[in-house]
Amino acid sequence: MCHLSDQKPVPTKPLPPSRPPPKSHSELGSKLESPAKYNAPNRDSLTNHLIPAWYGVEKSNLITELKHVTHAAITADGWTSFSQDHYLTVTLHYVREGQSIEKVLRTRAVYKVQTGIAVAEEIEGILEEFGVKEKVVAATVDNAANMDVAVKMLNIIKFPCFAHTLNLGAQKLYNCNTVSNWAARIRSVIVWMKRSQMAKVVLKEKQQLLKLPQHMLLLDVRTRWNSLFLMMERFCEQFPAIQAAAIDQRLRKPMEKDKRDRMGNEDLRKAEEFVLLMRMHYTSTLAVSSEKSPTCGQILPILQKLRKHYTVQADDSAFVRSVKENIWNDLSKRYQNDDIQAFLEEATVLDPRFKSKMDRDEIWERVRASAVAANTEAVEKLSEPRETQGQAEEENGEEEEDYTPPVKQKKRTALEELFEEEDSMLLSTQQQPPVSTAQSGSRNLAL
Repeated sequence: MCHLSDQKPVPTKPLPPSRPPPKSHSELGSKLESPAKYNAPNRDSLTNHLIPAWYGVEKSNLITELKHVTHAAITADGWTSFSQDHYLTVTLHYVREGQSIEKVLRTRAVYKVQTGIAVAEEIEGILEEFGVKEKVVAATVDNAANMDVAVKMLNIIKFPCFAHTLNLGAQKLYNCNTVSNWAARIRSVIVWMKRSQMAKVVLKEKQQLLKLPQHMLLLDVRTRWNSLFLMMERFCEQFPAIQAAAIDQRLRKPMEKDKRDRMGNEDLRKAEEFVLLMRMHYTSTLAVSSEKSPTCGQILPILQKLRKHYTVQADDSAFVRSVKENIWNDLSKRYQNDDIQAFLEEATVLDPRFKSKMDRDEIWERVRASAVAANTEAVEKLSEPRETQGQAEEENGEEEEDYTPPVKQKKRTALEELFEEEDSMLLSTQQQPPVSTAQSGSRNLAL
């Protein structure tokens, strides 16, 4: 109640002479008040006047900027809110002055059945609203059937989301009896461990005794990416603690003996094989979903690496063979369209990281033909500011003192981890000392 009183607060200890005595809230408020009081806008004014006016200005500026764009791509996705309202979001991607730019054109609420025709009409309306319908050449969407129909009706190239494609391949394991039955046994144990508070306490004690990381057990969800891999990885890590907790007598309802006997070293062996096999799949998903600006040039190199990884070997067990066959049978059917293949090949050779993986003359001929047909004047205009900026940096560099900042060790990205072997081979080749003419002549004579 003190904040409602007009009485001055009484200090609890003497104040220094330099500090003025405290004043009441009413006195401070009267001094802060000005003759012209500021009236904050109410909710109705913000919703119906200020925000729409601000949006109109930003939209007009964006439409003016997009008039100078010649080619663009879009990503479109439908999603549902917690209140079960459905929305469609369209994002535009284009390059201007050498920089990749992304603009969310609109998130529109939809109130009719999302058939392919309906989605096509909604996307087309948004593109026409911003004047970029004729400039869009490709669209990245998920693998839903209605999105497939919508993109075909818009007459643009469709690129299925690669991360979603990898997840669909991993989901095929749920339809394999060999994998699903084994996963069900482990899942039942994890559910039993997670359903009681006492089991959680006992598991934590066993982790401390066995000096294991005090991590919680994970449960997979079919629609959640990589959840089966993460569940098995955590199961392998905590397997000794799970076995020790399962036979602890403090639990109100100890695990049934038959369930405990069935969860043995064979399940652990399969889990270890599964984690070792699926780690590359998991890293591939991270490589394309965690980067700020992933490009199409990654798709074919990653698919080539996965194809080699999922090739059945003679010494593979029946369990490993079934995992490889189920995943690759699905992935091998993706991106088989001729137009998509040609586009991905050109994107790969133009990516400095992967151009050596698609070094074919026919691909480079297509790239050269496209470069000649492009507007060279626009390229020259884009290159002029860069040269001026580079010269200015050189001049500034001459004036400044030489300073070498400390080198910070960066954490490897998922893409670097995925292609670690290839990068190591390339670095070792580049670091080899050059062979002199005399040594080369001696080798030739010896041969």
